[in-house]
Amino acid sequence: MQINRMPNTVRQLTILMLTTLIVACGFHLRGLADLSFNKIYINNQSLTISRDLNSSLKSNGVKVVKEIEEAEIQVDMMNEGVEKRILSLGGGGTVREFELFYRVSFRVKSASEELWGPPQLVESRRDFSYLDSELLAKQAEEAQLYDDMRRDAVREILRRISAHKPKQSDTK
Repeated sequence: MQINRMPNTVRQLTILMLTTLIVACGFHLRGLADLSFNKIYINNQSLTISRDLNSSLKSNGVKVVKEIEEAEIQVDMMNEGVEKRILSLGGGGTVREFELFYRVSFRVKSASEELWGPPQLVESRRDFSYLDSELLAKQAEEAQLYDDMRRDAVREILRRISAHKPKQSDTK
């Protein structure tokens, strides 16, 4: 009878020790961004990153408004672009690796400010191997890498926007 209980006790003790170890090292799940505003206006919603940015802001409890006058913060998504460069060649001049770039530039201002802040650039880079014989798989991998870089850019934009504190308008 005690033999059957021993593995259960050992299992519970192991779980308790692992939980204590994880908590003691300071691990915690990524939470919501600490944003100092509740309403934001995003200019140039035609960029592909805008959908991901809107979704991320909404999940952080920020309302994306359609009228500039309602917003506490305004973000002007200036442009975004992708670039693909050959990184290495194999025998016979065939491409073996590509280097992918994703760039997005934006600027931020509080509703009470007259001037925009300086343009900011977020850039990501990924390398990936390439084989002509796996064309469809490599195209899907390339699309996935661009999606990952766009999501990384959204997180970086949120970090930078969260550092921008809206100025309170003077009421006299």
